[in-house]
Amino acid sequence: MQRIRLRYTKRGRLRFTSHRDFQRAFERALRRAEVPMAYSAGFTPHPKVSYANAAPTGTGSEAEYLEIALTEARDPEKLRLLLDESLPAGLDVVDAVEARTSGLADRLTASVWELRLDGVDPAEAERAAQAFNTAEAVEVQRMTKNGVRTFDARPAVVHLETHSDPADRPTDQPCAILRLVVRHVTPAVRPDDVLSGLRAVADLAPPVPAAVTRLAQGLFDEETGTVTDPLAPDREAATAPMADSAAAAKASA
Repeated sequence: MQRIRLRYTKRGRLRFTSHRDFQRAFERALRRAEVPMAYSAGFTPHPKVSYANAAPTGTGSEAEYLEIALTEARDPEKLRLLLDESLPAGLDVVDAVEARTSGLADRLTASVWELRLDGVDPAEAERAAQAFNTAEAVEVQRMTKNGVRTFDARPAVVHLETHSDPADRPTDQPCAILRLVVRHVTPAVRPDDVLSGLRAVADLAPPVPAAVTRLAQGLFDEETGTVTDPLAPDREAATAPMADSAAAAKASA
């Protein structure tokens, strides 16, 4: 059985698709692309697809991950192209590797988020970010199925700063861009929790809903403070045998 790991995106209007909507669309794409899927056992077999840490409905993403199990071996890149063609524009399969290591979900320990705040002056956003960063605790509330829950959002946020790029401002209207690195903790701290925290510590209230996009997710590197590519270990494992073979051939020459 071959396992393939895929990275896909949620762009444009497709950011409003729920995780269940994506699951249905992806399973249709598997059938259209005639992927030789492995199925679960039991009375209602399902294709073996493992989803990892899906982004909330309404947020865009450049870094969603899943893993599929196949009964026949396929070239990852050719499979990626077939699936990408079978999905609607906006749900784009942008990377594929053969799984050669274990624990993909364990490598998704942090996310990089971008929050576009239309109507907010960048200087105001900078002051709010500084207030958030220097706060010892930032208590926010979230409605859950068990009622309102209060928790501290500050420890999960490793880094929060404003980002300036002329390309991000197509009009003369004020627009602030925030970039943040958030650890995946329990309870999960989502971008809207950070926005609630900014409102609590600095009275920052965007006039329109923020446009939120996940730029990356993966293993958080404590030394560099960056989020690394979770598929990199599989790529390295794939090239290791070739390197060993080349070294052996050189030694025997």
